[in-house]
Amino acid sequence: MKRAILIHPDPRLKKVCAPVADISDELRTLADDMLETMYDAPGIGLAAPQIGVLDRLIVLDCVKEEGAAARPLVMFNPRVIAASDETNVYEEGCLSIPEQYAEVTRPKVVDVEWIDRDGNLQSEAFDGLWATCVQHEIDHLDGKLFIDYLKPLKRQMITRKMQKLKRERARA
Repeated sequence: MKRAILIHPDPRLKKVCAPVADISDELRTLADDMLETMYDAPGIGLAAPQIGVLDRLIVLDCVKEEGAAARPLVMFNPRVIAASDETNVYEEGCLSIPEQYAEVTRPKVVDVEWIDRDGNLQSEAFDGLWATCVQHEIDHLDGKLFIDYLKPLKRQMITRKMQKLKRERARA
């Protein structure tokens, strides 16, 4: 089932999420809903707080090549356990901040540990776009948005645009 994506500014997007104690069928259904919502948006990542759920859960799939098999990942309690000194700059966007993009510098490679939908501990090294995406989504779990990396003036400008968008949507 598709879920509504919260638009910034929303206080829920600034909250630190609670760790998931154990993986229930309800949480697996939530993860499936999040994947459906992400693919429909369309996006390459989605964090639970973006749909108003304050649990440490993210989904992502950064496969963009035409005809390539999708690689949906569901991560409960994800955390970066190591990061490279080398950085990458990507123009990031966010489903909670539609049609706004800005360059953000992050570690190029990160090692991430998480619990999968079956309750198993997983870890993997992510590089490039995958590394950027997983860091962006984990930031959401800590109440941080990509615009928090920007200079105050640019951040305020984007926030004002989002407030205007929310007013327009409320009138429609």
